[in-house]
Amino acid sequence: MTKFLEETDIIDYSNQEIQKLSKSLSTDCRTDIEIAKNCFEYVRDNINHSGDYQDNITTCKASDVLKYKTGWCYAKIHLLAALLRANNIPTGFFYQRLSCSEYKKDIYCLHGLNAIYLKDYGWYKVDARGNKEGVNAQFNPPIEQLAFELAENEFDLPKIYENPLEVVIQTLEKFKTYDEMINNFPDIELTETDNKYEETNNLP
Repeated sequence: MTKFLEETDIIDYSNQEIQKLSKSLSTDCRTDIEIAKNCFEYVRDNINHSGDYQDNITTCKASDVLKYKTGWCYAKIHLLAALLRANNIPTGFFYQRLSCSEYKKDIYCLHGLNAIYLKDYGWYKVDARGNKEGVNAQFNPPIEQLAFELAENEFDLPKIYENPLEVVIQTLEKFKTYDEMINNFPDIELTETDNKYEETNNLP
């Protein structure tokens, strides 16, 4: 479980502002559930989803997400992981492959979520992308209320990752504007021949 608590260049929770926020969100909390709920709701409600707000800045590192108060779903889960790991709560990364037709017709891309290890429930998935009309993600363990229900040709990737996928990091570091991102969302496909996932950028 220690690998789900590690600090990395992306999940940089020793950053002073992340440390300060992680402590304030855990003040007076008695359980890991209370801490996790506070951290989840902070990221969900106080960090803009870059797609919803059409922000022309692409963040990646947890500290930058907090600094600029914006991030695509992939970046928001980096901040949530940093806040939770700073509070010694094991946190991983979970991905879905969804239709991204709200941005561009007939494309699919990855969607980023977190998996939090809660002492009373085990792994619990949350979606901190940010609520809006038609999206109502909540923290109510053991019930998982995520942002989207899977539709035809959509699927969950079959594991919880200790680190963000490399294709996600590469995309966030390379494409810096709203228009660049919606034309290059990270994608992953299940190949029928070897039953393994192949990471790609969703190029136009």
